[in-house]
Amino acid sequence: MPNKHFCQGPSCHTNPTSDRFLKSKGIIRGRYAYAKIDETRYYCESDKYFCSQTCKLQWLNENMQNIERGIPVPFITHRRITEGYEKTTNESRYGYRYTSIQKIGVDNNAELE
Repeated sequence: MPNKHFCQGPSCHTNPTSDRFLKSKGIIRGRYAYAKIDETRYYCESDKYFCSQTCKLQWLNENMQNIERGIPVPFITHRRITEGYEKTTNESRYGYRYTSIQKIGVDNNAELE
C-alpha cells in the first residue's frame, strides 16, 4: 500500500506529460498526491489529496455545489488512466529534434471488407 493518496483532480490523468506516460502500454496515468498521508508538519491537509494547486482548484470548481448542499463527494481509491497515446519525435524547421506525446487517432469510418 502506498504512503500517498492518488490525486483527486478530475483531469489529472489526461494531462500528457512525460512523467505520467507509460511508453510500453501507451497510457497516461494520474499522479500521487503531493504530501504523504501521515505528514502534517509542513503541508496543508489538502495537499494529501492533490498533486498540484491546479488539480485542487479544478476539483473544487467541479464539486463546490455538492459541498454546499452537503452531498458526499466520491473519493478516488485507484489510479486512473487514459489510453491511446504515443511518443513521437519531431524536427523543427531549425533542425532541432524534440519529442512529444500525442493522442493516437482512431479511424471509425474505415470500411469493413
